[in-house]
Amino acid sequence: MNKKQVTMVTAALMLGNVMSGLDGTIINTAIPAIVSALHGIQFMGWIVAIFLLGMSISIPIWTKIGEKITNKLAFEISLIFFIVGSTLEGLAPNIFFFLVARFVMGIGAGGMGSLPYIIAGYIFTNIKKRTKILGYLTASFNGAAIMGPLVGGWLIDAISWHWVFYINIPIGLLALIICLIFYKPVTPQAPVKFDIPGAILLVCGLILFLLGVQLLGLTSISLVILLIVMSLFILSGFFYHESRAENPVIPLDLFKNRDLNGDFILFALSWGAFLAVNTYLPMWAQAILGMSALMGGMTLIPNSIFEIIASQLVATIQEHLRTFILVLIGLITMIISVAGLFFSTVTTPLYLLIIIGTFSGIGVGFIFVALQVKVQMDAGMKNMATATSTSYLIRILAQTVMAAVYGVIMNFALANGIKAHHEITIKMLNELSDAKSARFLPAHLLPLMRQIFHQGLHQIMLVSLILLILAVVCDFYFNFNKEKGNFK
Repeated sequence: MNKKQVTMVTAALMLGNVMSGLDGTIINTAIPAIVSALHGIQFMGWIVAIFLLGMSISIPIWTKIGEKITNKLAFEISLIFFIVGSTLEGLAPNIFFFLVARFVMGIGAGGMGSLPYIIAGYIFTNIKKRTKILGYLTASFNGAAIMGPLVGGWLIDAISWHWVFYINIPIGLLALIICLIFYKPVTPQAPVKFDIPGAILLVCGLILFLLGVQLLGLTSISLVILLIVMSLFILSGFFYHESRAENPVIPLDLFKNRDLNGDFILFALSWGAFLAVNTYLPMWAQAILGMSALMGGMTLIPNSIFEIIASQLVATIQEHLRTFILVLIGLITMIISVAGLFFSTVTTPLYLLIIIGTFSGIGVGFIFVALQVKVQMDAGMKNMATATSTSYLIRILAQTVMAAVYGVIMNFALANGIKAHHEITIKMLNELSDAKSARFLPAHLLPLMRQIFHQGLHQIMLVSLILLILAVVCDFYFNFNKEKGNFK
């Protein structure tokens, strides 16, 4: 492609990240209104988790689809899935329809999230230039994440929560049109054999495993154990099949690379921890401090601003600092954020919560760009695409599992609160999560209900803090003795 085509394709990839960034913060802003309108506070964790489930099962498949029909067509199809899912979410009449639509949207997001980084790896072979482009993609995601709370909060307060999904339609169509006109893909020289049995085994195994995790606390423990055991059996079959497949969905040689294993573990721990802040900080502002959806969403804006700044700095300072140091800086700043929220109380003012949340954005900005470049370098050009998508899959799996864990923690806290105080019902806690409906709750019970919510958030932040401490240990173990990389 010529320079103009490359620029336009980069813009389309950034638009894909814009939609992902918008959804990431808009949905967190909209969750209180959604669960209140659709009467689904028990499924609050599922709103995030079902989306991540769709991403998880589709990410490795999108990579192979890209090899088969070109990354261009794969990216365009993923955009269509995302647009259709967004439309159906806006039209959802109940929580179950909404969750199915969110699953469809997640399938599209799996391609939108992984393919741009693979495409960038092929288009920009110079590592320093590629690092800059990855920074731009991250910046577009976070720029949209900044606008998400403002736009989403205003739409929810002024119109309705349905419009936070309709906004994706014109952006997605613009990205699709740009790709159709300017993206000139390299046609595969020989037909690629698609590993259909491997894909089926992987999808079935992941669905059963993640479904089992999601049902924790909602059904009998025996059913959860059965689903997880079945999933492990199927995934064992998947790995056995992959060891003999001609073109495996996930080449097992990747996991023989110690450096890559370290990258994957660090991604999993840090992304699982970050989800706690990104999902529950707006809920803190709305349910505990009684803020509007707009104000709740704005708690994430400084977080996103500093994530953009940090991600742009990596391209400049990566030539002077080892990846070990960059990741360590990111982890320490995330620990400051999570520990700050862990020690915060129901009376902690909003401005202090916002400052605390900002440190998490700094950490993610440093960790993402530094580790994503390291993954591609550790894998080499031969396995670059698969390693990139696998790292993305591992991040999403970590978030999916932790979304379920955090949801179970919150559900137990709410259930224990209701059990101890019979005058409080689950319906009242549903209404507390939305500032509009919370105004009609008994004033004398509000402090007690907010304390119940805070107990759940307090426990969630403790788990997040433990994950980050483990990540620091892993950074020392895998990266401390590594020589400074050559990024020129």
